[in-house]
Amino acid sequence: MSKFSNKKSLIASTIIGALALTASNFASADALSELQKAEASTFEASKKSQQKINSIYEQTIELLGEYRLTVDEGETLSQYNDHIQLMVNDQLENIQSLEDQIAGIDKTKQGIVPLMYKMIDTLDKFVALDIPVNIENRKERVANLRDVLGASDISVSEQFRLVLEAYEIEANYGTVFAAYQGELDLGDRTITADFVHMGRVALVAQSLDMKNVWVWNNETRGWEALGDEYLKPTKDAIAMARNQLPKDLTKLPVFAAGAK
Repeated sequence: MSKFSNKKSLIASTIIGALALTASNFASADALSELQKAEASTFEASKKSQQKINSIYEQTIELLGEYRLTVDEGETLSQYNDHIQLMVNDQLENIQSLEDQIAGIDKTKQGIVPLMYKMIDTLDKFVALDIPVNIENRKERVANLRDVLGASDISVSEQFRLVLEAYEIEANYGTVFAAYQGELDLGDRTITADFVHMGRVALVAQSLDMKNVWVWNNETRGWEALGDEYLKPTKDAIAMARNQLPKDLTKLPVFAAGAK
């Protein structure tokens, strides 16, 4: 083979090698491009996956916060419910206590009502046997008490209060020094007179012209005329009781117990 032929073969081989290298370079470039694309696709997928993970994490944190808030609210609500239950239990006990008291009141009423009737009867007898101080007012008070006991719009407690009040008024007659004007029944006639009493010790009446004076005798249940020596003492006693004279010693007739 000639040198020229060898040179041609070498050139041809060189061209072929260059072409093969170029083809290999092209193939490597394509592979690299594909690899880069695959890496980019993987990175993008990883990025999206991370975004999803982040979103899920945020949702998880939010749900965890809501859960904790719900748990806290549940505990608070449970404590509040326990508090309300205590109040309800206390109210139930109060209701039961009130029901027991009401039942007791009904039983008490059953005993008080007959007692009040007896008290009024006793008061009526007492007024009839007592010295006739303000007798008409006292009899009227007793009659009003009987009407009160028959009134459905007045509570038992108020009825009982009025009965006790009447007893208190009667008790005060035993300590009061007072004068008043009223009708004096002398049997054969009735006149207007001034009355003065020192508790239940003495009850004296004087005519308005101050010329006559009488004393009540509770044993005979009648008025007895007094002598003229009692005209001025009775007049002074009436003035003292009305605060028209300063309180001072005076002479009034007193019937001793059992005296005839």
